[in-house]
Amino acid sequence: MNFEQARQNMVENQVRPWEVLDLRVLDVLARVRREDFVPPQHRQLAFADVALPLGHGEVMMKPVLEGRVLQALDLKPTDRVLEIGTGSGFLAACLAGLAEHVTSIDIHADFTAAAGQRLAAAGIENVALVTGEAVEAWQPAGLFDAVVVTGAVYQIPSRFLAWLKPGGRLLAVRGESPVQQVVLVTHQEAGRYHEASLLETDLPYLAHAEPPRRFAF
Repeated sequence: MNFEQARQNMVENQVRPWEVLDLRVLDVLARVRREDFVPPQHRQLAFADVALPLGHGEVMMKPVLEGRVLQALDLKPTDRVLEIGTGSGFLAACLAGLAEHVTSIDIHADFTAAAGQRLAAAGIENVALVTGEAVEAWQPAGLFDAVVVTGAVYQIPSRFLAWLKPGGRLLAVRGESPVQQVVLVTHQEAGRYHEASLLETDLPYLAHAEPPRRFAF
């Protein structure tokens, strides 16, 4: 496979037609070698319009969804970003190309280790990787201009919103599978937030963020 050509085709024939028109986002998707971040057994499917399995029941988002997520965050070169759910490390690599610094946390130590190797091989140095549980336990040292949650949540934990600077944006996939909403929450001021629903999708849940169990009688 000609990976370079396939990557350009992904951007022009999948991502751009899905209303991703931000030139910085299209450029970073064209530059970051997605084929180097997918699991080796799925390398030939790196640019397919499918969510690729990563292990632990997690998936790598479709390219079109990654494009919409990156565009919605509207990152500035001076932004500091928190990614909750490192996964393959691909989205962290794209975020790093758009922002000043990225902190990325994942509950799976093998994901963190593999993403670190991939980011280092790509020469990406402005990403700090953390292994930890973000929904209930881990606490960052500071606030962020943007927070992106790459696994679904039944409800957005209030602690995630507390990590936003005034003017900061949080993007999450919220709701009940198989119809979840991609929502963008903006911290306006003094604990006030504005929420916009962007599109529907379906992703596996973050650990400890699943819907409550319903018991049948």
